[in-house]
Amino acid sequence: MRWVRTLAYYGASVFKMLVGFKNWPAIVPFFLGNRANRQLRLRLRHPQVELIVRSAMDIWSVKETFIDQFYTRFGVSVEDGWTVMDIGAGIGDYSIHAAHGKPNVQVYAFEPYPGSFALLRENLALNKMDNVQSFQQAVWRTIGRLSLDIASGEPLQISSHNPNTSVEGDQGLSVDAVSLESALSKLNITRLDLLKMDCEGAEYEILFNTPPEKLRIVERIIMEYHDLDVQQSHLVLVDFLGRQGYQVTCRENIVHADIGYLYAERG
Repeated sequence: MRWVRTLAYYGASVFKMLVGFKNWPAIVPFFLGNRANRQLRLRLRHPQVELIVRSAMDIWSVKETFIDQFYTRFGVSVEDGWTVMDIGAGIGDYSIHAAHGKPNVQVYAFEPYPGSFALLRENLALNKMDNVQSFQQAVWRTIGRLSLDIASGEPLQISSHNPNTSVEGDQGLSVDAVSLESALSKLNITRLDLLKMDCEGAEYEILFNTPPEKLRIVERIIMEYHDLDVQQSHLVLVDFLGRQGYQVTCRENIVHADIGYLYAERG
């Protein structure tokens, strides 16, 4: 049953954080909800990197990337010399994970939300990540302006809506957007070894609107997928990517039925 797996997962996660974070006592207040508007320099045991976090969700994301190694277990290990694009880079945990200890890896990190982008830049500087370039832009189906839905109040769960709009208010934040096609062209990327995506449902708009000839230069894709509706689900993604020449595998999330991990590699 799902609730048994959920309980076991959270129990194992607590143990992993105790072992994986050097300063684990400092994270307790974040999970108790009394660390609003404060930051922590989170220190990992292995690899020995530090990341500035602002919330329990940030800490959880770091755990999933570095300790659980979801993107490696459900995807692939980044090899030195690869070119990687990180769409939905957040505070930079995956970009740093991909580039750390691999001087010949080049990572291009895209993060549109200002607060997350500021932490991304700080974390890159803190860990001396000279092989990561960061861009304060959303990746979407077109070039222009995009409205981010910030109603949830959680930066790592912000979703994208309505391209080419500049409406701002309590529920929306207007940001610059590029398409995957334009980003690849502007960066002169002729072979993208790995495309990582965690963009809260924008994966459909991005992939479905990328010309097949541009998608062909992408060798591998690892993403956290989000099942939104019948037309936007991981089953649709599997069919679409299969028709583009990829071999695709999926792993469901233990806790949430509507998200999971998808890995696609050219056969």
